[in-house]
Amino acid sequence: MTPKDEEQTVAAAFERKLLHIPFAQIAPLYLVTPQKKATVKYKQIATTILETGLVEPIVVARDRQDPRAFTLLDGHLRLEVLKDHGQTAAKCLVSTDDEAFTYNNRISRLATIQEHKMILRALTLGVPEDRLARALNINLKTLQEKRRLLDGICEEAAELLKDKQVALTSFQVLKKMKPLRQIEAARLMVAMNKYTINYVRSLLAATPDRQLVAEAAPKKIKGISREQLDLMERESANLEREVRLVEESYGADHLDLVLARGYISKLLSNARIARYLSQHHGEFLPEFEKITETGALAS
Repeated sequence: MTPKDEEQTVAAAFERKLLHIPFAQIAPLYLVTPQKKATVKYKQIATTILETGLVEPIVVARDRQDPRAFTLLDGHLRLEVLKDHGQTAAKCLVSTDDEAFTYNNRISRLATIQEHKMILRALTLGVPEDRLARALNINLKTLQEKRRLLDGICEEAAELLKDKQVALTSFQVLKKMKPLRQIEAARLMVAMNKYTINYVRSLLAATPDRQLVAEAAPKKIKGISREQLDLMERESANLEREVRLVEESYGADHLDLVLARGYISKLLSNARIARYLSQHHGEFLPEFEKITETGALAS
């Protein structure tokens, strides 16, 4: 086998160029109701588009039967805002995957870091800070804090939190840690699915002084002794190791459970086997039924 044969082709997730597509050719997956248009989120999106233009393009996929028709995957509210203000077409990002679930399962939902990148892009395009602050319905100081969000945050930690709803103040606490500790803290936040300021402060409290940046203020926590802090540090390190072990085995364990559940369901669907279990192994049958019922609820 030649090196050329060993090369693997990576399929692009989107077409290379944005397309200017008339709205008449785009089929939405759902209708935006008047109640939805009355929400704060819709009004904020509308104000942002009017003030700065369409920063994040609408995402569509080509119809398999008619290449001139498109399915709207992401941007229903943006599309409605443009329609309400007389627009009839817009530049769209064309996805090569026409499954809305697949796309929406991976896109960042205007998480904290995504909003930071949107602000940077708008400022790069020349939008004044005060105008952008009005569009986002925030004061100028908050806008500047969002602009500097990742200053002092290492790339690995930012990557872990890129699609999470993390409090702005939580990033300020993370900046008091050195890069390696930031990564550990970000992994713990993801594993525990906790992104609140109180949780991040607890991680800071459990961080040894040697893992804090030089300019970080010493930790002063009322009611907690040095011995208790040392214990928290050890527990934090142990939890981090346990989380990594779970991450390594979770995929295989979950697959084994799915296969086992499917096999048991198939067994119980056979009347002869179910009758045999009932007559000779009655203690197993209720447990097997619980397993199959759990699978039905999970699906």
